[in-house]
Amino acid sequence: MSESMALRGLYAVTPDETDDERLVALAAQVLAGRPALLQYRNKLAAAAQRRTQAAALRELCRAAGVPLIINDDLALALEVGADGVHLGRDDGDPAAARRALGSGCILGVTCYADLSRARAGAAAGVDYVAFGAMFPSSTKPSAPPAPFSLLGQAKAELGLPVAAIGGITLGNAAAVVAAGADLIAVIGDVFAAPDPAARAAAYRALFVSP
Repeated sequence: MSESMALRGLYAVTPDETDDERLVALAAQVLAGRPALLQYRNKLAAAAQRRTQAAALRELCRAAGVPLIINDDLALALEVGADGVHLGRDDGDPAAARRALGSGCILGVTCYADLSRARAGAAAGVDYVAFGAMFPSSTKPSAPPAPFSLLGQAKAELGLPVAAIGGITLGNAAAVVAAGADLIAVIGDVFAAPDPAARAAAYRALFVSP
């Protein structure tokens, strides 16, 4: 997508929330803090509930002017009219997803600590590449660590926005931005914050030039 280089800021990722009303309420608060993207990720919900939640978040995101990305599920992204999809290692071929989505939607891939996967994603037409875990993560405790240097290296070589994920908090996020991250993917430190809107806004401030 032509606007891929404009992808910069907080990449808010939803928690595994099975209470639909609570998820929508939390997402509304986070969206008030103006993240760059909101990703719907829920590893606990069944397929029917995922459709319900994704559709509700699509309406919220549309009203807020924030793109909705669906995690690991191209079919769901297409079904609810999301703005894009994020694929992990076992979630399908990025090139096939690019063809299905068309050029107007956002496509991202998880590259873990593997630059060759990022290169393959770039060749397939992705809009951003994601590396992690940057820090130990309770969401994916077995994820291999990704060196900070990988962020700048991938950005320089591929010319794509680079997302960082894994154990990021407001306390360590500035170092990740300084290392070259265009997007910071965060779940718990935003959605579990006492004031999710204020926390999202604080992350956004990390990307504002003084």
